[in-house]
Amino acid sequence: MEIRTLPDLTSMELERYRRQMILPGFGLEAQRRLKAATALVSGIGGVGGTAALYLAVAGIGRLVFAHYGNLTLSNMNRQILMTHDWIGKNRNECGKTTIQRINPDVEVETVSERVSEANADRLLEGVQVALDARPNFHERRALNAACVRRGVPMVEAAMNGMEGYLTTFIPGKTPCLHCLYPEDPEWEELGFPVLGAVSGSLGCLMAIEAMKLITGYGKVLTKRMLIFDAADMRFRSVTIRRDPACPVCGKGR
Repeated sequence: MEIRTLPDLTSMELERYRRQMILPGFGLEAQRRLKAATALVSGIGGVGGTAALYLAVAGIGRLVFAHYGNLTLSNMNRQILMTHDWIGKNRNECGKTTIQRINPDVEVETVSERVSEANADRLLEGVQVALDARPNFHERRALNAACVRRGVPMVEAAMNGMEGYLTTFIPGKTPCLHCLYPEDPEWEELGFPVLGAVSGSLGCLMAIEAMKLITGYGKVLTKRMLIFDAADMRFRSVTIRRDPACPVCGKGR
């Protein structure tokens, strides 16, 4: 992923990220790429909030949170950016507070709106990678279409009960969300079961994918979907294919 200007690291940053920079093949340049990058996190719940946390501690330069609504008691089994005394408060602002307490070098912008056709392009301005973790397909489709239009890679993650699903879409190179799901599956936004450790595990994997996209380190999960079942710890990947006639990314648009 091309980022034109790579900033230098301060002495504090060099020490903060020292242990990850000794990964073979990672090093200083990858860390500078993280510092120069902006990631949009669509949904900062159990999955997206965990991904945001690990992007922040890894040293990403800027996060944009797109999430609508206030914190409720029923959120608290999975949303690690939140604390009990914040119930009733705006989730975006709570998430921002937590991130900046953990790593004050990370800039956080909050947009307390649902992702839609009207705002998706605006949300992607200056963004190098999008993380899609919304619990409904309307917002997912709006972000997917905007990422295709603007050429922004999107890490797609979803979970249900003990199962998790993860893939990465790169416009022009891989399928898009519409290729996989031309019609909305039967999925009630607030009706599916959630074990916090499952959503957190998926969020960690989502953050790793985003960091690989930004830094060029490792192999990105493209044209494949990772599926895991935490109930018996089975992990597998399946091939996913682009629809040439897709109305979003193919000849049908």
